[in-house]
Amino acid sequence: MDFFRYSDVELNYLKSQDETLAQAIKRIGLIERAVIPDLFTALVSSIVHQQISNKAGATVWGRVLQLLGTVTPETVTAASLEAIQYCGMSFRKAGYIKSIGSAVASGELDLAELPSLPDSEVINCLSGQPGIGVWTAEMLMIFSMQRPDVVSWHDLAIRRGMMNLYGQAELTRPQFEEYRQRYSPYGSVASLYLWQVSKE
Repeated sequence: MDFFRYSDVELNYLKSQDETLAQAIKRIGLIERAVIPDLFTALVSSIVHQQISNKAGATVWGRVLQLLGTVTPETVTAASLEAIQYCGMSFRKAGYIKSIGSAVASGELDLAELPSLPDSEVINCLSGQPGIGVWTAEMLMIFSMQRPDVVSWHDLAIRRGMMNLYGQAELTRPQFEEYRQRYSPYGSVASLYLWQVSKE
């Protein structure tokens, strides 16, 4: 299993920028978060897991893997819509997966070009696909592409983590942006810790 890559370089920078975050990092220690390096597999997995519990997502994902063997544009386009839906998802979700498979197989969506694009263009490119919104694109940037500086306003747990960390009852967008800029260029590592703090 692959994990999000970071080192003392990122941690020491974040600790030097924010004393409150530094205390959380020291308290929590090293965080290991699994990543899916293959972007197509990550795309399909993200659709499967949308709006369901982790346990349910793992069950459905296991069935998808059993059905397809290897998750590729070719295996997705070869599978019927009904077979994908029968794995335990809605007709709409199955349609999203088929649509992504067709887009990549036809070359309409070129995943190979994404690593060369800036974050904003990656988000525009991915969120233009059915079933992939801005939040999903941002999560793919962290947990598949391992982009270093992603802190998502659209993630409720990230915002809750910030409020817990700094003892705030609410969080405005300008406050969020101030924190996000403070964490840059290692916002993705800060996100790992904010997710952990959100549970406290």
